[in-house]
Amino acid sequence: MKSQKFWIMTLTVVAAIVLGVYLWQTYLGPKKPPPLVVEKKPVPEKPQVPTVLHPLPPAPKAQPPVQQEKPLPALESSDSAVQENLGRLFPRIKLAEVFILNHFIQRFVVMVDNLPRHQLPSNRLPTQPAPGQFQVANKNGELVISPENYRRYAPYVHLAEKADTEKLVAFYTHFYPLFQEAYEKLGYPHGYFNDRLVEVIDQLLDTPKVSEPIRVVQPGIRYQYADPKLESLGAGQKILIRMGPENAAKVKDKLEKIRQALTTRPPQS
Repeated sequence: MKSQKFWIMTLTVVAAIVLGVYLWQTYLGPKKPPPLVVEKKPVPEKPQVPTVLHPLPPAPKAQPPVQQEKPLPALESSDSAVQENLGRLFPRIKLAEVFILNHFIQRFVVMVDNLPRHQLPSNRLPTQPAPGQFQVANKNGELVISPENYRRYAPYVHLAEKADTEKLVAFYTHFYPLFQEAYEKLGYPHGYFNDRLVEVIDQLLDTPKVSEPIRVVQPGIRYQYADPKLESLGAGQKILIRMGPENAAKVKDKLEKIRQALTTRPPQS
C-alpha cells in the first residue's frame, strides 16, 4: 500500500506541474502581478461528502500518511521553504522568472480549483505570464491562431515531460498538509484537494479536438474563439486548444496515464 500511495502522489504532482506551466499564456504580455488577495468562498451549509468522480474505481483520497522529517512552517510563512524546495526541483532555471513565489501554495490551489471555470483569476496564479504576445494570422480575411503561437509552449511541454517524478513526489508529500489547508481555507472545509485535482484532469481529457485553422475574434482587448461552443469551455480546456494540437496531444497523453494510475487499483496479492 505504501508503494501504491507513493506513485499515486508522484503522478498527481506531475499533473499539477503540467497544468501550472501552461497557464503562462494567460496574459497578452508580461505584467507584474498584484499582491495576492485570497477571497473565501461561501462555506456550504452541510458537510461536503467526497463522491466518486468517474465510473472507474474511485481515486484514493489525498490525505496521505505524511512522515515529516521536521515540522512544516505555518501556511502563511511557508514561502521560503517552498522556494528552497522548488530550487532543488528546477536547478537550471531562475525561479522568479517562472513562478510567483509569494503565497505560492495558496496560488497553486486557486489555480487548480479555477481551471474548470470560465475564467482564471489572473492576479492569483502561481506562474509568471508567458513572454511575448498571443500570435494570430490572417487567413482568407479571418483571424486564426498562428502556428508561431504554438511554439511558445514547446519549451514548457518539454520541461514538464522531463521533470523528475521522484523529486516531485518528495516535494508534494512534504508540503501536502499545507495544500490541503489552503484548499479548506478557500471555502472547502470538508473537501479533499486531490478530489478536485482528479475532477480537473477529467475535464481536461474531455477537451474536444479542434481542426485547424482555429478561428478567433477580437471584440475587445482580448481574443476569443469565434466558435461559441469553444468560447464556452472551461479555462483549462481553452488553454489546451490555444497551445496547438501537437502540444495538447502530449499533455492529454500524460494526463490519461495519470488518470489511469489515480483510478485503477492493482490486484490484491
